[in-house]
Amino acid sequence: MVLDWCYGRLPAFELLIPFSCEDLSSLGPAPASLCQLVAQRYTPLKEVLPLMAAAGSHLLFVLHGLEHLNLDFRLAGTGLCSDPEEPQEPAAIIVNLLRKYMLPQASILVTTRPSAIGRIPSKYVGRYGEICGFSDTNLQKLYFQLRLNQPYCGYAVGGSGVSATPAQRDHLVQMLSRNLEGHHQIAAACFLPSYCWLVCATLHFLHAPTPAGQTLTSIYTSFLRLNFSGETLDSTDPSNLSLMAYAARTMGKLAYEGVSSRKTYFSEEDVCGCLEAGIRTEEEFQLLHIFRRDALRFFLAPCVEPGRAGTFVFTVPAMQEYLAALYIVLGLRKTTLQKVGKEVAELVGRVGEDVSLVLGIMAKLLPLRALPLLFNLIKVVPRVFGRMVGKSREAVAQAMVLEMFREEDYYNDDVLDQMGASILGVEGPRRHPDEPPEDEVFELFPMFMGGLLSAHNRAVLAQLGCPIKNLDALENAQAIKKKLGKLGRQVLPPSELLDHLFFHYEFQNQRFSAEVLSSLRQLNLAGVRMTPVKCTVVAAVLGSGRHALDEVNLASCQLDPAGLRTLLPVFLRARKLGLQLNSLGPEACKDLRDLLLHDQCQITTLRLSNNPLTAAGVAVLMEGLAGNTSVTHLSLLHTGLGDEGLELLAAQLDRNRQLQELNVAYNGAGDTAALALARAAREHPSLELLHLYFNELSSEGRQVLRDLGGAAEGGARVVVSLTEGTAVSEYWSVILSEVQRNLNSWDRARVQRHLELLLRDLEDSRGATLNPWRKAQLLRVEGEVRALLEQLGSSGS
Repeated sequence: MVLDWCYGRLPAFELLIPFSCEDLSSLGPAPASLCQLVAQRYTPLKEVLPLMAAAGSHLLFVLHGLEHLNLDFRLAGTGLCSDPEEPQEPAAIIVNLLRKYMLPQASILVTTRPSAIGRIPSKYVGRYGEICGFSDTNLQKLYFQLRLNQPYCGYAVGGSGVSATPAQRDHLVQMLSRNLEGHHQIAAACFLPSYCWLVCATLHFLHAPTPAGQTLTSIYTSFLRLNFSGETLDSTDPSNLSLMAYAARTMGKLAYEGVSSRKTYFSEEDVCGCLEAGIRTEEEFQLLHIFRRDALRFFLAPCVEPGRAGTFVFTVPAMQEYLAALYIVLGLRKTTLQKVGKEVAELVGRVGEDVSLVLGIMAKLLPLRALPLLFNLIKVVPRVFGRMVGKSREAVAQAMVLEMFREEDYYNDDVLDQMGASILGVEGPRRHPDEPPEDEVFELFPMFMGGLLSAHNRAVLAQLGCPIKNLDALENAQAIKKKLGKLGRQVLPPSELLDHLFFHYEFQNQRFSAEVLSSLRQLNLAGVRMTPVKCTVVAAVLGSGRHALDEVNLASCQLDPAGLRTLLPVFLRARKLGLQLNSLGPEACKDLRDLLLHDQCQITTLRLSNNPLTAAGVAVLMEGLAGNTSVTHLSLLHTGLGDEGLELLAAQLDRNRQLQELNVAYNGAGDTAALALARAAREHPSLELLHLYFNELSSEGRQVLRDLGGAAEGGARVVVSLTEGTAVSEYWSVILSEVQRNLNSWDRARVQRHLELLLRDLEDSRGATLNPWRKAQLLRVEGEVRALLEQLGSSGS
């Protein structure tokens, strides 16, 4: 409204003066006149202050957040004052403005929480309006279009991120719109503009380059700070309890009970039980009434799913897990034994020193042997209850770690994909979004627990009135580390391993992560869709580690050049690197070249099969191999090299002196290019094995290559077929396993043609030998080839 007035879109008012009631309340009882308040807050308005009284109805005051002020409209409490230059308490000035006793012609707009409406007598109010949310769903969609189509200004770690394209942003908007139309619960949540902001912020986090240090937990914490920062539940209550602290105690309890019992739907009795637990005084009932009126529907919403009438859900599912984690890390979950133990320990601690002194004197004066024993027992009591609290922390850590490593969740999507699906829906013929899953999954709960213990989030929570002591955070972290150290050594499926790394990313503690992950030797994320945020997560957690990774497997992860740049610190720690099936083209070879030329590169095996590198990409890659001293095994299987690529390899192969194995099978190369590479391989000082099978070789070409491979001692062996003369090649299982592994991604007709050629070679070799042992081996391999051909035929039909 202020900006509209600045741009001339509120012509009815010549002067607009906004005041924050929170700022006015912070001034205390110090007297100041209305003119002084305006001059202090808006220095440029000093010149127009004399016009304020003459503006009449063309003057508009905007009083934001009236709940922060304690207003007394009784004449005995607040006297009458009509002079804008007379010093008064800020609250008294506001009362006289609302009474229309001071500047009676001026217009006043007041914003307040619903519970504070009664602080202004109704006779002073001309019109009430309650802002509930988007009454027009078209406005809601317009908000999403404007917000999501803004170019992203953040970049990934190291500045290597790239902004999403307009087409990608449009796709996000379309998917979100479809899900809002079909998924009624998320549409109900987005009725509140605040949650529209949260949805967009989450989508930016999941799909845009992530600014350094931003976490999912920090987004939710910032979201709550935007809504509740500095707000007390009731400014008239002497306890000054923050609204967020009250929400953590009540809504957090409900959320945690839901996580513990694995449910997301709550009855009226469930809600009342958590809200009214422990309430004994009239003041506590008053606080509950205010919370119900002002904030309850912000956290809970009636369920709109069929068959769930009369139940409640958290406005967005992730908010339940966030509040449950907040409830735990704030130490609000206490057993009866803990509560009693704490009181006893404090009591004994207060009187223990005095009692110990008296008992010590009595033990010297009187011959009582039991007194020293009692003396020592008093000292032991606080330690015992301290250990009980420590055991409780270990139990919480155990529950958190078990939630992270539940075997039932081993083969579901990682938590980041789950978050995206909850907002954007899922593509394809899957379960309707309104239908609950067979078993509720709460994998974000441990992530939020780790995130809330990070230093940044603890600082923001302190602003919200929910401080976490450093000692408590340290003890919780130690308990979690102890449990993670035991359960984190097991081999995890790729999606669960990413969840484990995401927990460390949320925690934002490199020393903690380095100690817990020191036993990690294999990073297997095959099949995980590596979005920009996932690349950032992996790089942030593992990029600073010191120990080498025996293998990094990122096959079929939809990686792009930007992802390769982000993951460079991780690649530098790898000895074996698998990047198969990632659609990496010539552009990505520039980043691979830089990786190979890096002075810290220790990769010995590099697998780039099933990527469209082409000859242009290999030309760039050879620049890296020429200056690399670590790579010994390179796979360029099915990379679209053709004759040009193999000829280029043949011409530049001698620039690398360490390579021991080179796989260029299934690249569409003919006899001339294959023969040139084979000759170069034979002359190479270190190359031992060259794979050339499944290329477009003639029978004569295959025979020449076989003869070349066995012509003399030394030099590289050339593998072109399943046979060597009349015997089975010792590499037959390698060839068929490659075919089996890539059967679904390769061109079926082409694979079938090559398998038929291999089968003919096997039959010819079997007919040419009289050795029964060789015949048996050839028959066995023939059976394997026929089985693959049958598999191709059945899957094709």
